[in-house]
Amino acid sequence: MAKPTVIVAYYSVYGHVRKLADKIVEGLNSAGNVDVKLYQFKENLPEDVLAMFKAPPQDPEVPFLTPEILGEADAFLMGIPTRYGSMPAQVKAFWDSTGPLWSTGKLVGKMGGFFFSTASQGGGQETTALVSLTNLIHHGIIYVPLGYTHNNLFDLSEVVGGSAYGAGTVAAGDGSRQPSVKELEVAEHQGKSFAAIVAKYHS
Repeated sequence: MAKPTVIVAYYSVYGHVRKLADKIVEGLNSAGNVDVKLYQFKENLPEDVLAMFKAPPQDPEVPFLTPEILGEADAFLMGIPTRYGSMPAQVKAFWDSTGPLWSTGKLVGKMGGFFFSTASQGGGQETTALVSLTNLIHHGIIYVPLGYTHNNLFDLSEVVGGSAYGAGTVAAGDGSRQPSVKELEVAEHQGKSFAAIVAKYHS
């Protein structure tokens, strides 16, 4: 029996979400019961705006996610940096392009989850998930939350991103803070736990 395919897709201007994505991929692969593919969301900002942000170019080694690719997968985890407590336009544009998948019910019964990056602890680690859920619900996708399944989510000794909705990092308003060891541990755990649920669902 073929292993279910899990897509990890991310949008990351300065690399914070990409680091979480890499650890999630590591966790998924370590489970040994799913096939994993890494993609990124395509940038849609003009070059002059990206230059003003001093944004590095997107990684040419990671292909762009398309609706057709998503439609062929069994499950996915999407890395979403927040914009005022919601998803960025790049990710919203992707979901807006999935109308043909919706009209044919192509995503019904597939499994999905999220992970995040915010500027602050109150910047949308949970609201971004709640806003993003509408896309899953309208497509009939089964949402798989992380839950409070890792001890780091209870740690009050330092800033630790993430919540029951998914792994996360707190990047600071200027992006100067990188994902911590504890945040990366939660991301790897999310990959492992998501793989276990998907594999059980498809067994």
